[in-house]
Amino acid sequence: MTKPVALITGAARRIGASITRRLWQQGYRVIIHCHHSVNAATQLAADLNQQSAHSAAVLQADLTDAQQVRQLAAQALTTWGQVDLLINNASSFYPTALEQSTDQQWDELINSNLKAPYFLCAQLADTLTQQQGCIINLIDIHAQRALPGYPIYSIAKAGLQMMTLSLAKELAPHVRVNGVAPGPILWPEQSAAISAAEQSAIVDKTLLKRAGTPDDIAATVLFLAQQSYITGQIIAVDGGKSLYSH
Repeated sequence: MTKPVALITGAARRIGASITRRLWQQGYRVIIHCHHSVNAATQLAADLNQQSAHSAAVLQADLTDAQQVRQLAAQALTTWGQVDLLINNASSFYPTALEQSTDQQWDELINSNLKAPYFLCAQLADTLTQQQGCIINLIDIHAQRALPGYPIYSIAKAGLQMMTLSLAKELAPHVRVNGVAPGPILWPEQSAAISAAEQSAIVDKTLLKRAGTPDDIAATVLFLAQQSYITGQIIAVDGGKSLYSH
């Protein structure tokens, strides 16, 4: 049997890189999508290919550009002739004050978190059907409980949650579609960065009183990839934060 192929968006760093390594360790050939993090993606692929030749490839695309999304799907399919697993992990994340929100912010957050995953699923539906494959979307616990100060992001992730449930119906019985909703795993960077005090306050609102790790997400993604009788489900990996009562 040929090794299955996984396309992971936003795979060069952070949670995406952990998912990529975990799948690769389990025998997947991995297509590492990146946008800005080309050097990190190239290095990750080189590390994996050094251990197992022709087991990792890199594709670059701006997921806010519809044409590049279509090209990404086409290039992914020609890399090894099939896609068995699609992981929609890439995400833009930054605050948007309601009164100062712009069309550009709306387009970037909606396109990267919702539109691109939808059209990747659409473009790859045939190969996923042929391979009896699956799709796993990285959502967010704030898809259900809006994150204050991040209305557009929360709206986009809520859409991705409904997309997961909707496509589980649309692609059944041949393709399974599930989601993983992380809680506090890695702290945000750049404009979304928060203080140590804010981090501590978030951890205090988890039942387990600690942050998770990228490996927690990667292990859950692998579980969903391997469980052939689960579809239309979203697993919160959040230390119980979504159950925490104020």
